[in-house]
Amino acid sequence: MNKKKKIKVISYFLLIVLAIMMLFPFFWMVRSSFMTNREITTVPIQWIPSQFNFDNFIEAFTKESFGRYFLNSIIIVGINMVGAVFSASFIGFGFARLKFKGRNLWFALLLSTMMIPYTVLMIPQFLIWQAIGGYNTFLPLTIPCFFGTAFNVFLVKQFYSGIPKEYDEAALVDGANYFVIYSKIILPMAKPVLCTVGVFTFMNTWNDFMGPLLYLDRPELKTVSLALQNFMGQHTSQWNLLMAVATVITIPMIIVYFAAQRYFIEGITFSGLKG
Repeated sequence: MNKKKKIKVISYFLLIVLAIMMLFPFFWMVRSSFMTNREITTVPIQWIPSQFNFDNFIEAFTKESFGRYFLNSIIIVGINMVGAVFSASFIGFGFARLKFKGRNLWFALLLSTMMIPYTVLMIPQFLIWQAIGGYNTFLPLTIPCFFGTAFNVFLVKQFYSGIPKEYDEAALVDGANYFVIYSKIILPMAKPVLCTVGVFTFMNTWNDFMGPLLYLDRPELKTVSLALQNFMGQHTSQWNLLMAVATVITIPMIIVYFAAQRYFIEGITFSGLKG
């Protein structure tokens, strides 16, 4: 075996080991969701359930109104995905394709906001939303996405910058304005990066715990992340029920990621973020 083949075999071996390590917690969660508490805590470890117990899911979801919590999360996630994709695509177009005074300075200021810890902004933002009547509504969790976030704008701007500007010049010669260029030329070619922004937004919003904890106090407004935390506090020793709820909450993220995997990888690659 020559040197190149040895390196290739070692690389694949390391990747397989890392993949197993990454997937093991998910395997443990799913496997535990079908077990009884006794099987989960038995020594030596029982790797596979003796009988796949679907009653764990039924019991867990009848004890709490998870259907309502799922609906709340879906509403917030849907609005945020629309807002994040629209704002990032629009703002990124301005920074990537238009020339205006102070463009680089404004872009640098935008990126600098990524260095501000959320804990610094948490209290001022809460006081503002409380003063304008946003407490116990979905507004604080959805409206900010329509104004863009630094990372999403950076991601889209990098992708737009890789599109030849000859397209813009040809369109301008034909009498098109920049809005037509944005909507008819750039957006159709930007599907990978916009899909990436959507996936990131879905992941961050679906898993968001601090935002709903701050702004949502009424039980009927809870999201799945809040509901899972409350469920853990009430059923600390019932690991089978906890794992059943965690498995169901994880499934939407897996579906979204694999459904958008091709566009997601293209968006990361062509945005200049590949390693």
